[in-house]
Amino acid sequence: MKKHFAALIIALLPGLAFAAGGAEHPLDKVDIDLTDKAAMQDGARTFANYCMGCHSAKFQRYERVADDLGIPHDVMLNNLVFNDAKIGDHMKIGMQPSDAKAWFGAAPPDLTLVARVRGNDWLYTYLRTFYEDTARPLGANNLMFPNVGMPNVLVGLQGRQYIGCKQVQVVEDGKKLFDPLTGTPITHEACDQLVVEPKTGQLSAEEFDEKIQNLVTFLAYSANPVKLKSQRIGTYVLLYLAFFFVFAYLLKREYWKDIH
Repeated sequence: MKKHFAALIIALLPGLAFAAGGAEHPLDKVDIDLTDKAAMQDGARTFANYCMGCHSAKFQRYERVADDLGIPHDVMLNNLVFNDAKIGDHMKIGMQPSDAKAWFGAAPPDLTLVARVRGNDWLYTYLRTFYEDTARPLGANNLMFPNVGMPNVLVGLQGRQYIGCKQVQVVEDGKKLFDPLTGTPITHEACDQLVVEPKTGQLSAEEFDEKIQNLVTFLAYSANPVKLKSQRIGTYVLLYLAFFFVFAYLLKREYWKDIH
């Protein structure tokens, strides 16, 4: 009995560690289209410009990304490679783990497989919920990952976001409430909401959300570059099995027709 209990605890440890990495904050849903190469190109540009200063994608190669996303090699090298890497090199960074640990308290993780580990919705919500927090060493905190040791690198795009007050729709028993006469949403003032100060970012709220969606789309592709190919192969296999099943059934009926 003790052995079984110990085995169960060991099996649950990864899930417990995962849960400890973030807060109980509702996830925002994001639609990911891995056939949208324009979105992934924009996401790759955002990743190179804003993420690769600290985070690598060492299980990806520049050449593979360029070929999969339809980016000419010279454009890839001139616009998305900021070191002396060659087109066939892995997407590594120059920052040393020891330096990163000294600066941030922990070395920033590689992001090649982060979409598999965290999930698309988690990433989308995480990247949109940074806010100013002067109590933190880097001046920023995050609703999804409290006390995260990462600065808000996208603040220039999003603008200054902070915890403040705004009108939110009243929800009871999981349902949003509306005025029965006019049909307008019933709201109340909540002072634990994320608020973006107007005209402090380069992008509007809609444009920033699209930018993050494109970034998450690229990370989802990076985590499984052969996903679409695997799905096509799976479809062919199922069609083959369905076709083979007809002949297998007819053969079985022929073998058993004289057996009563």
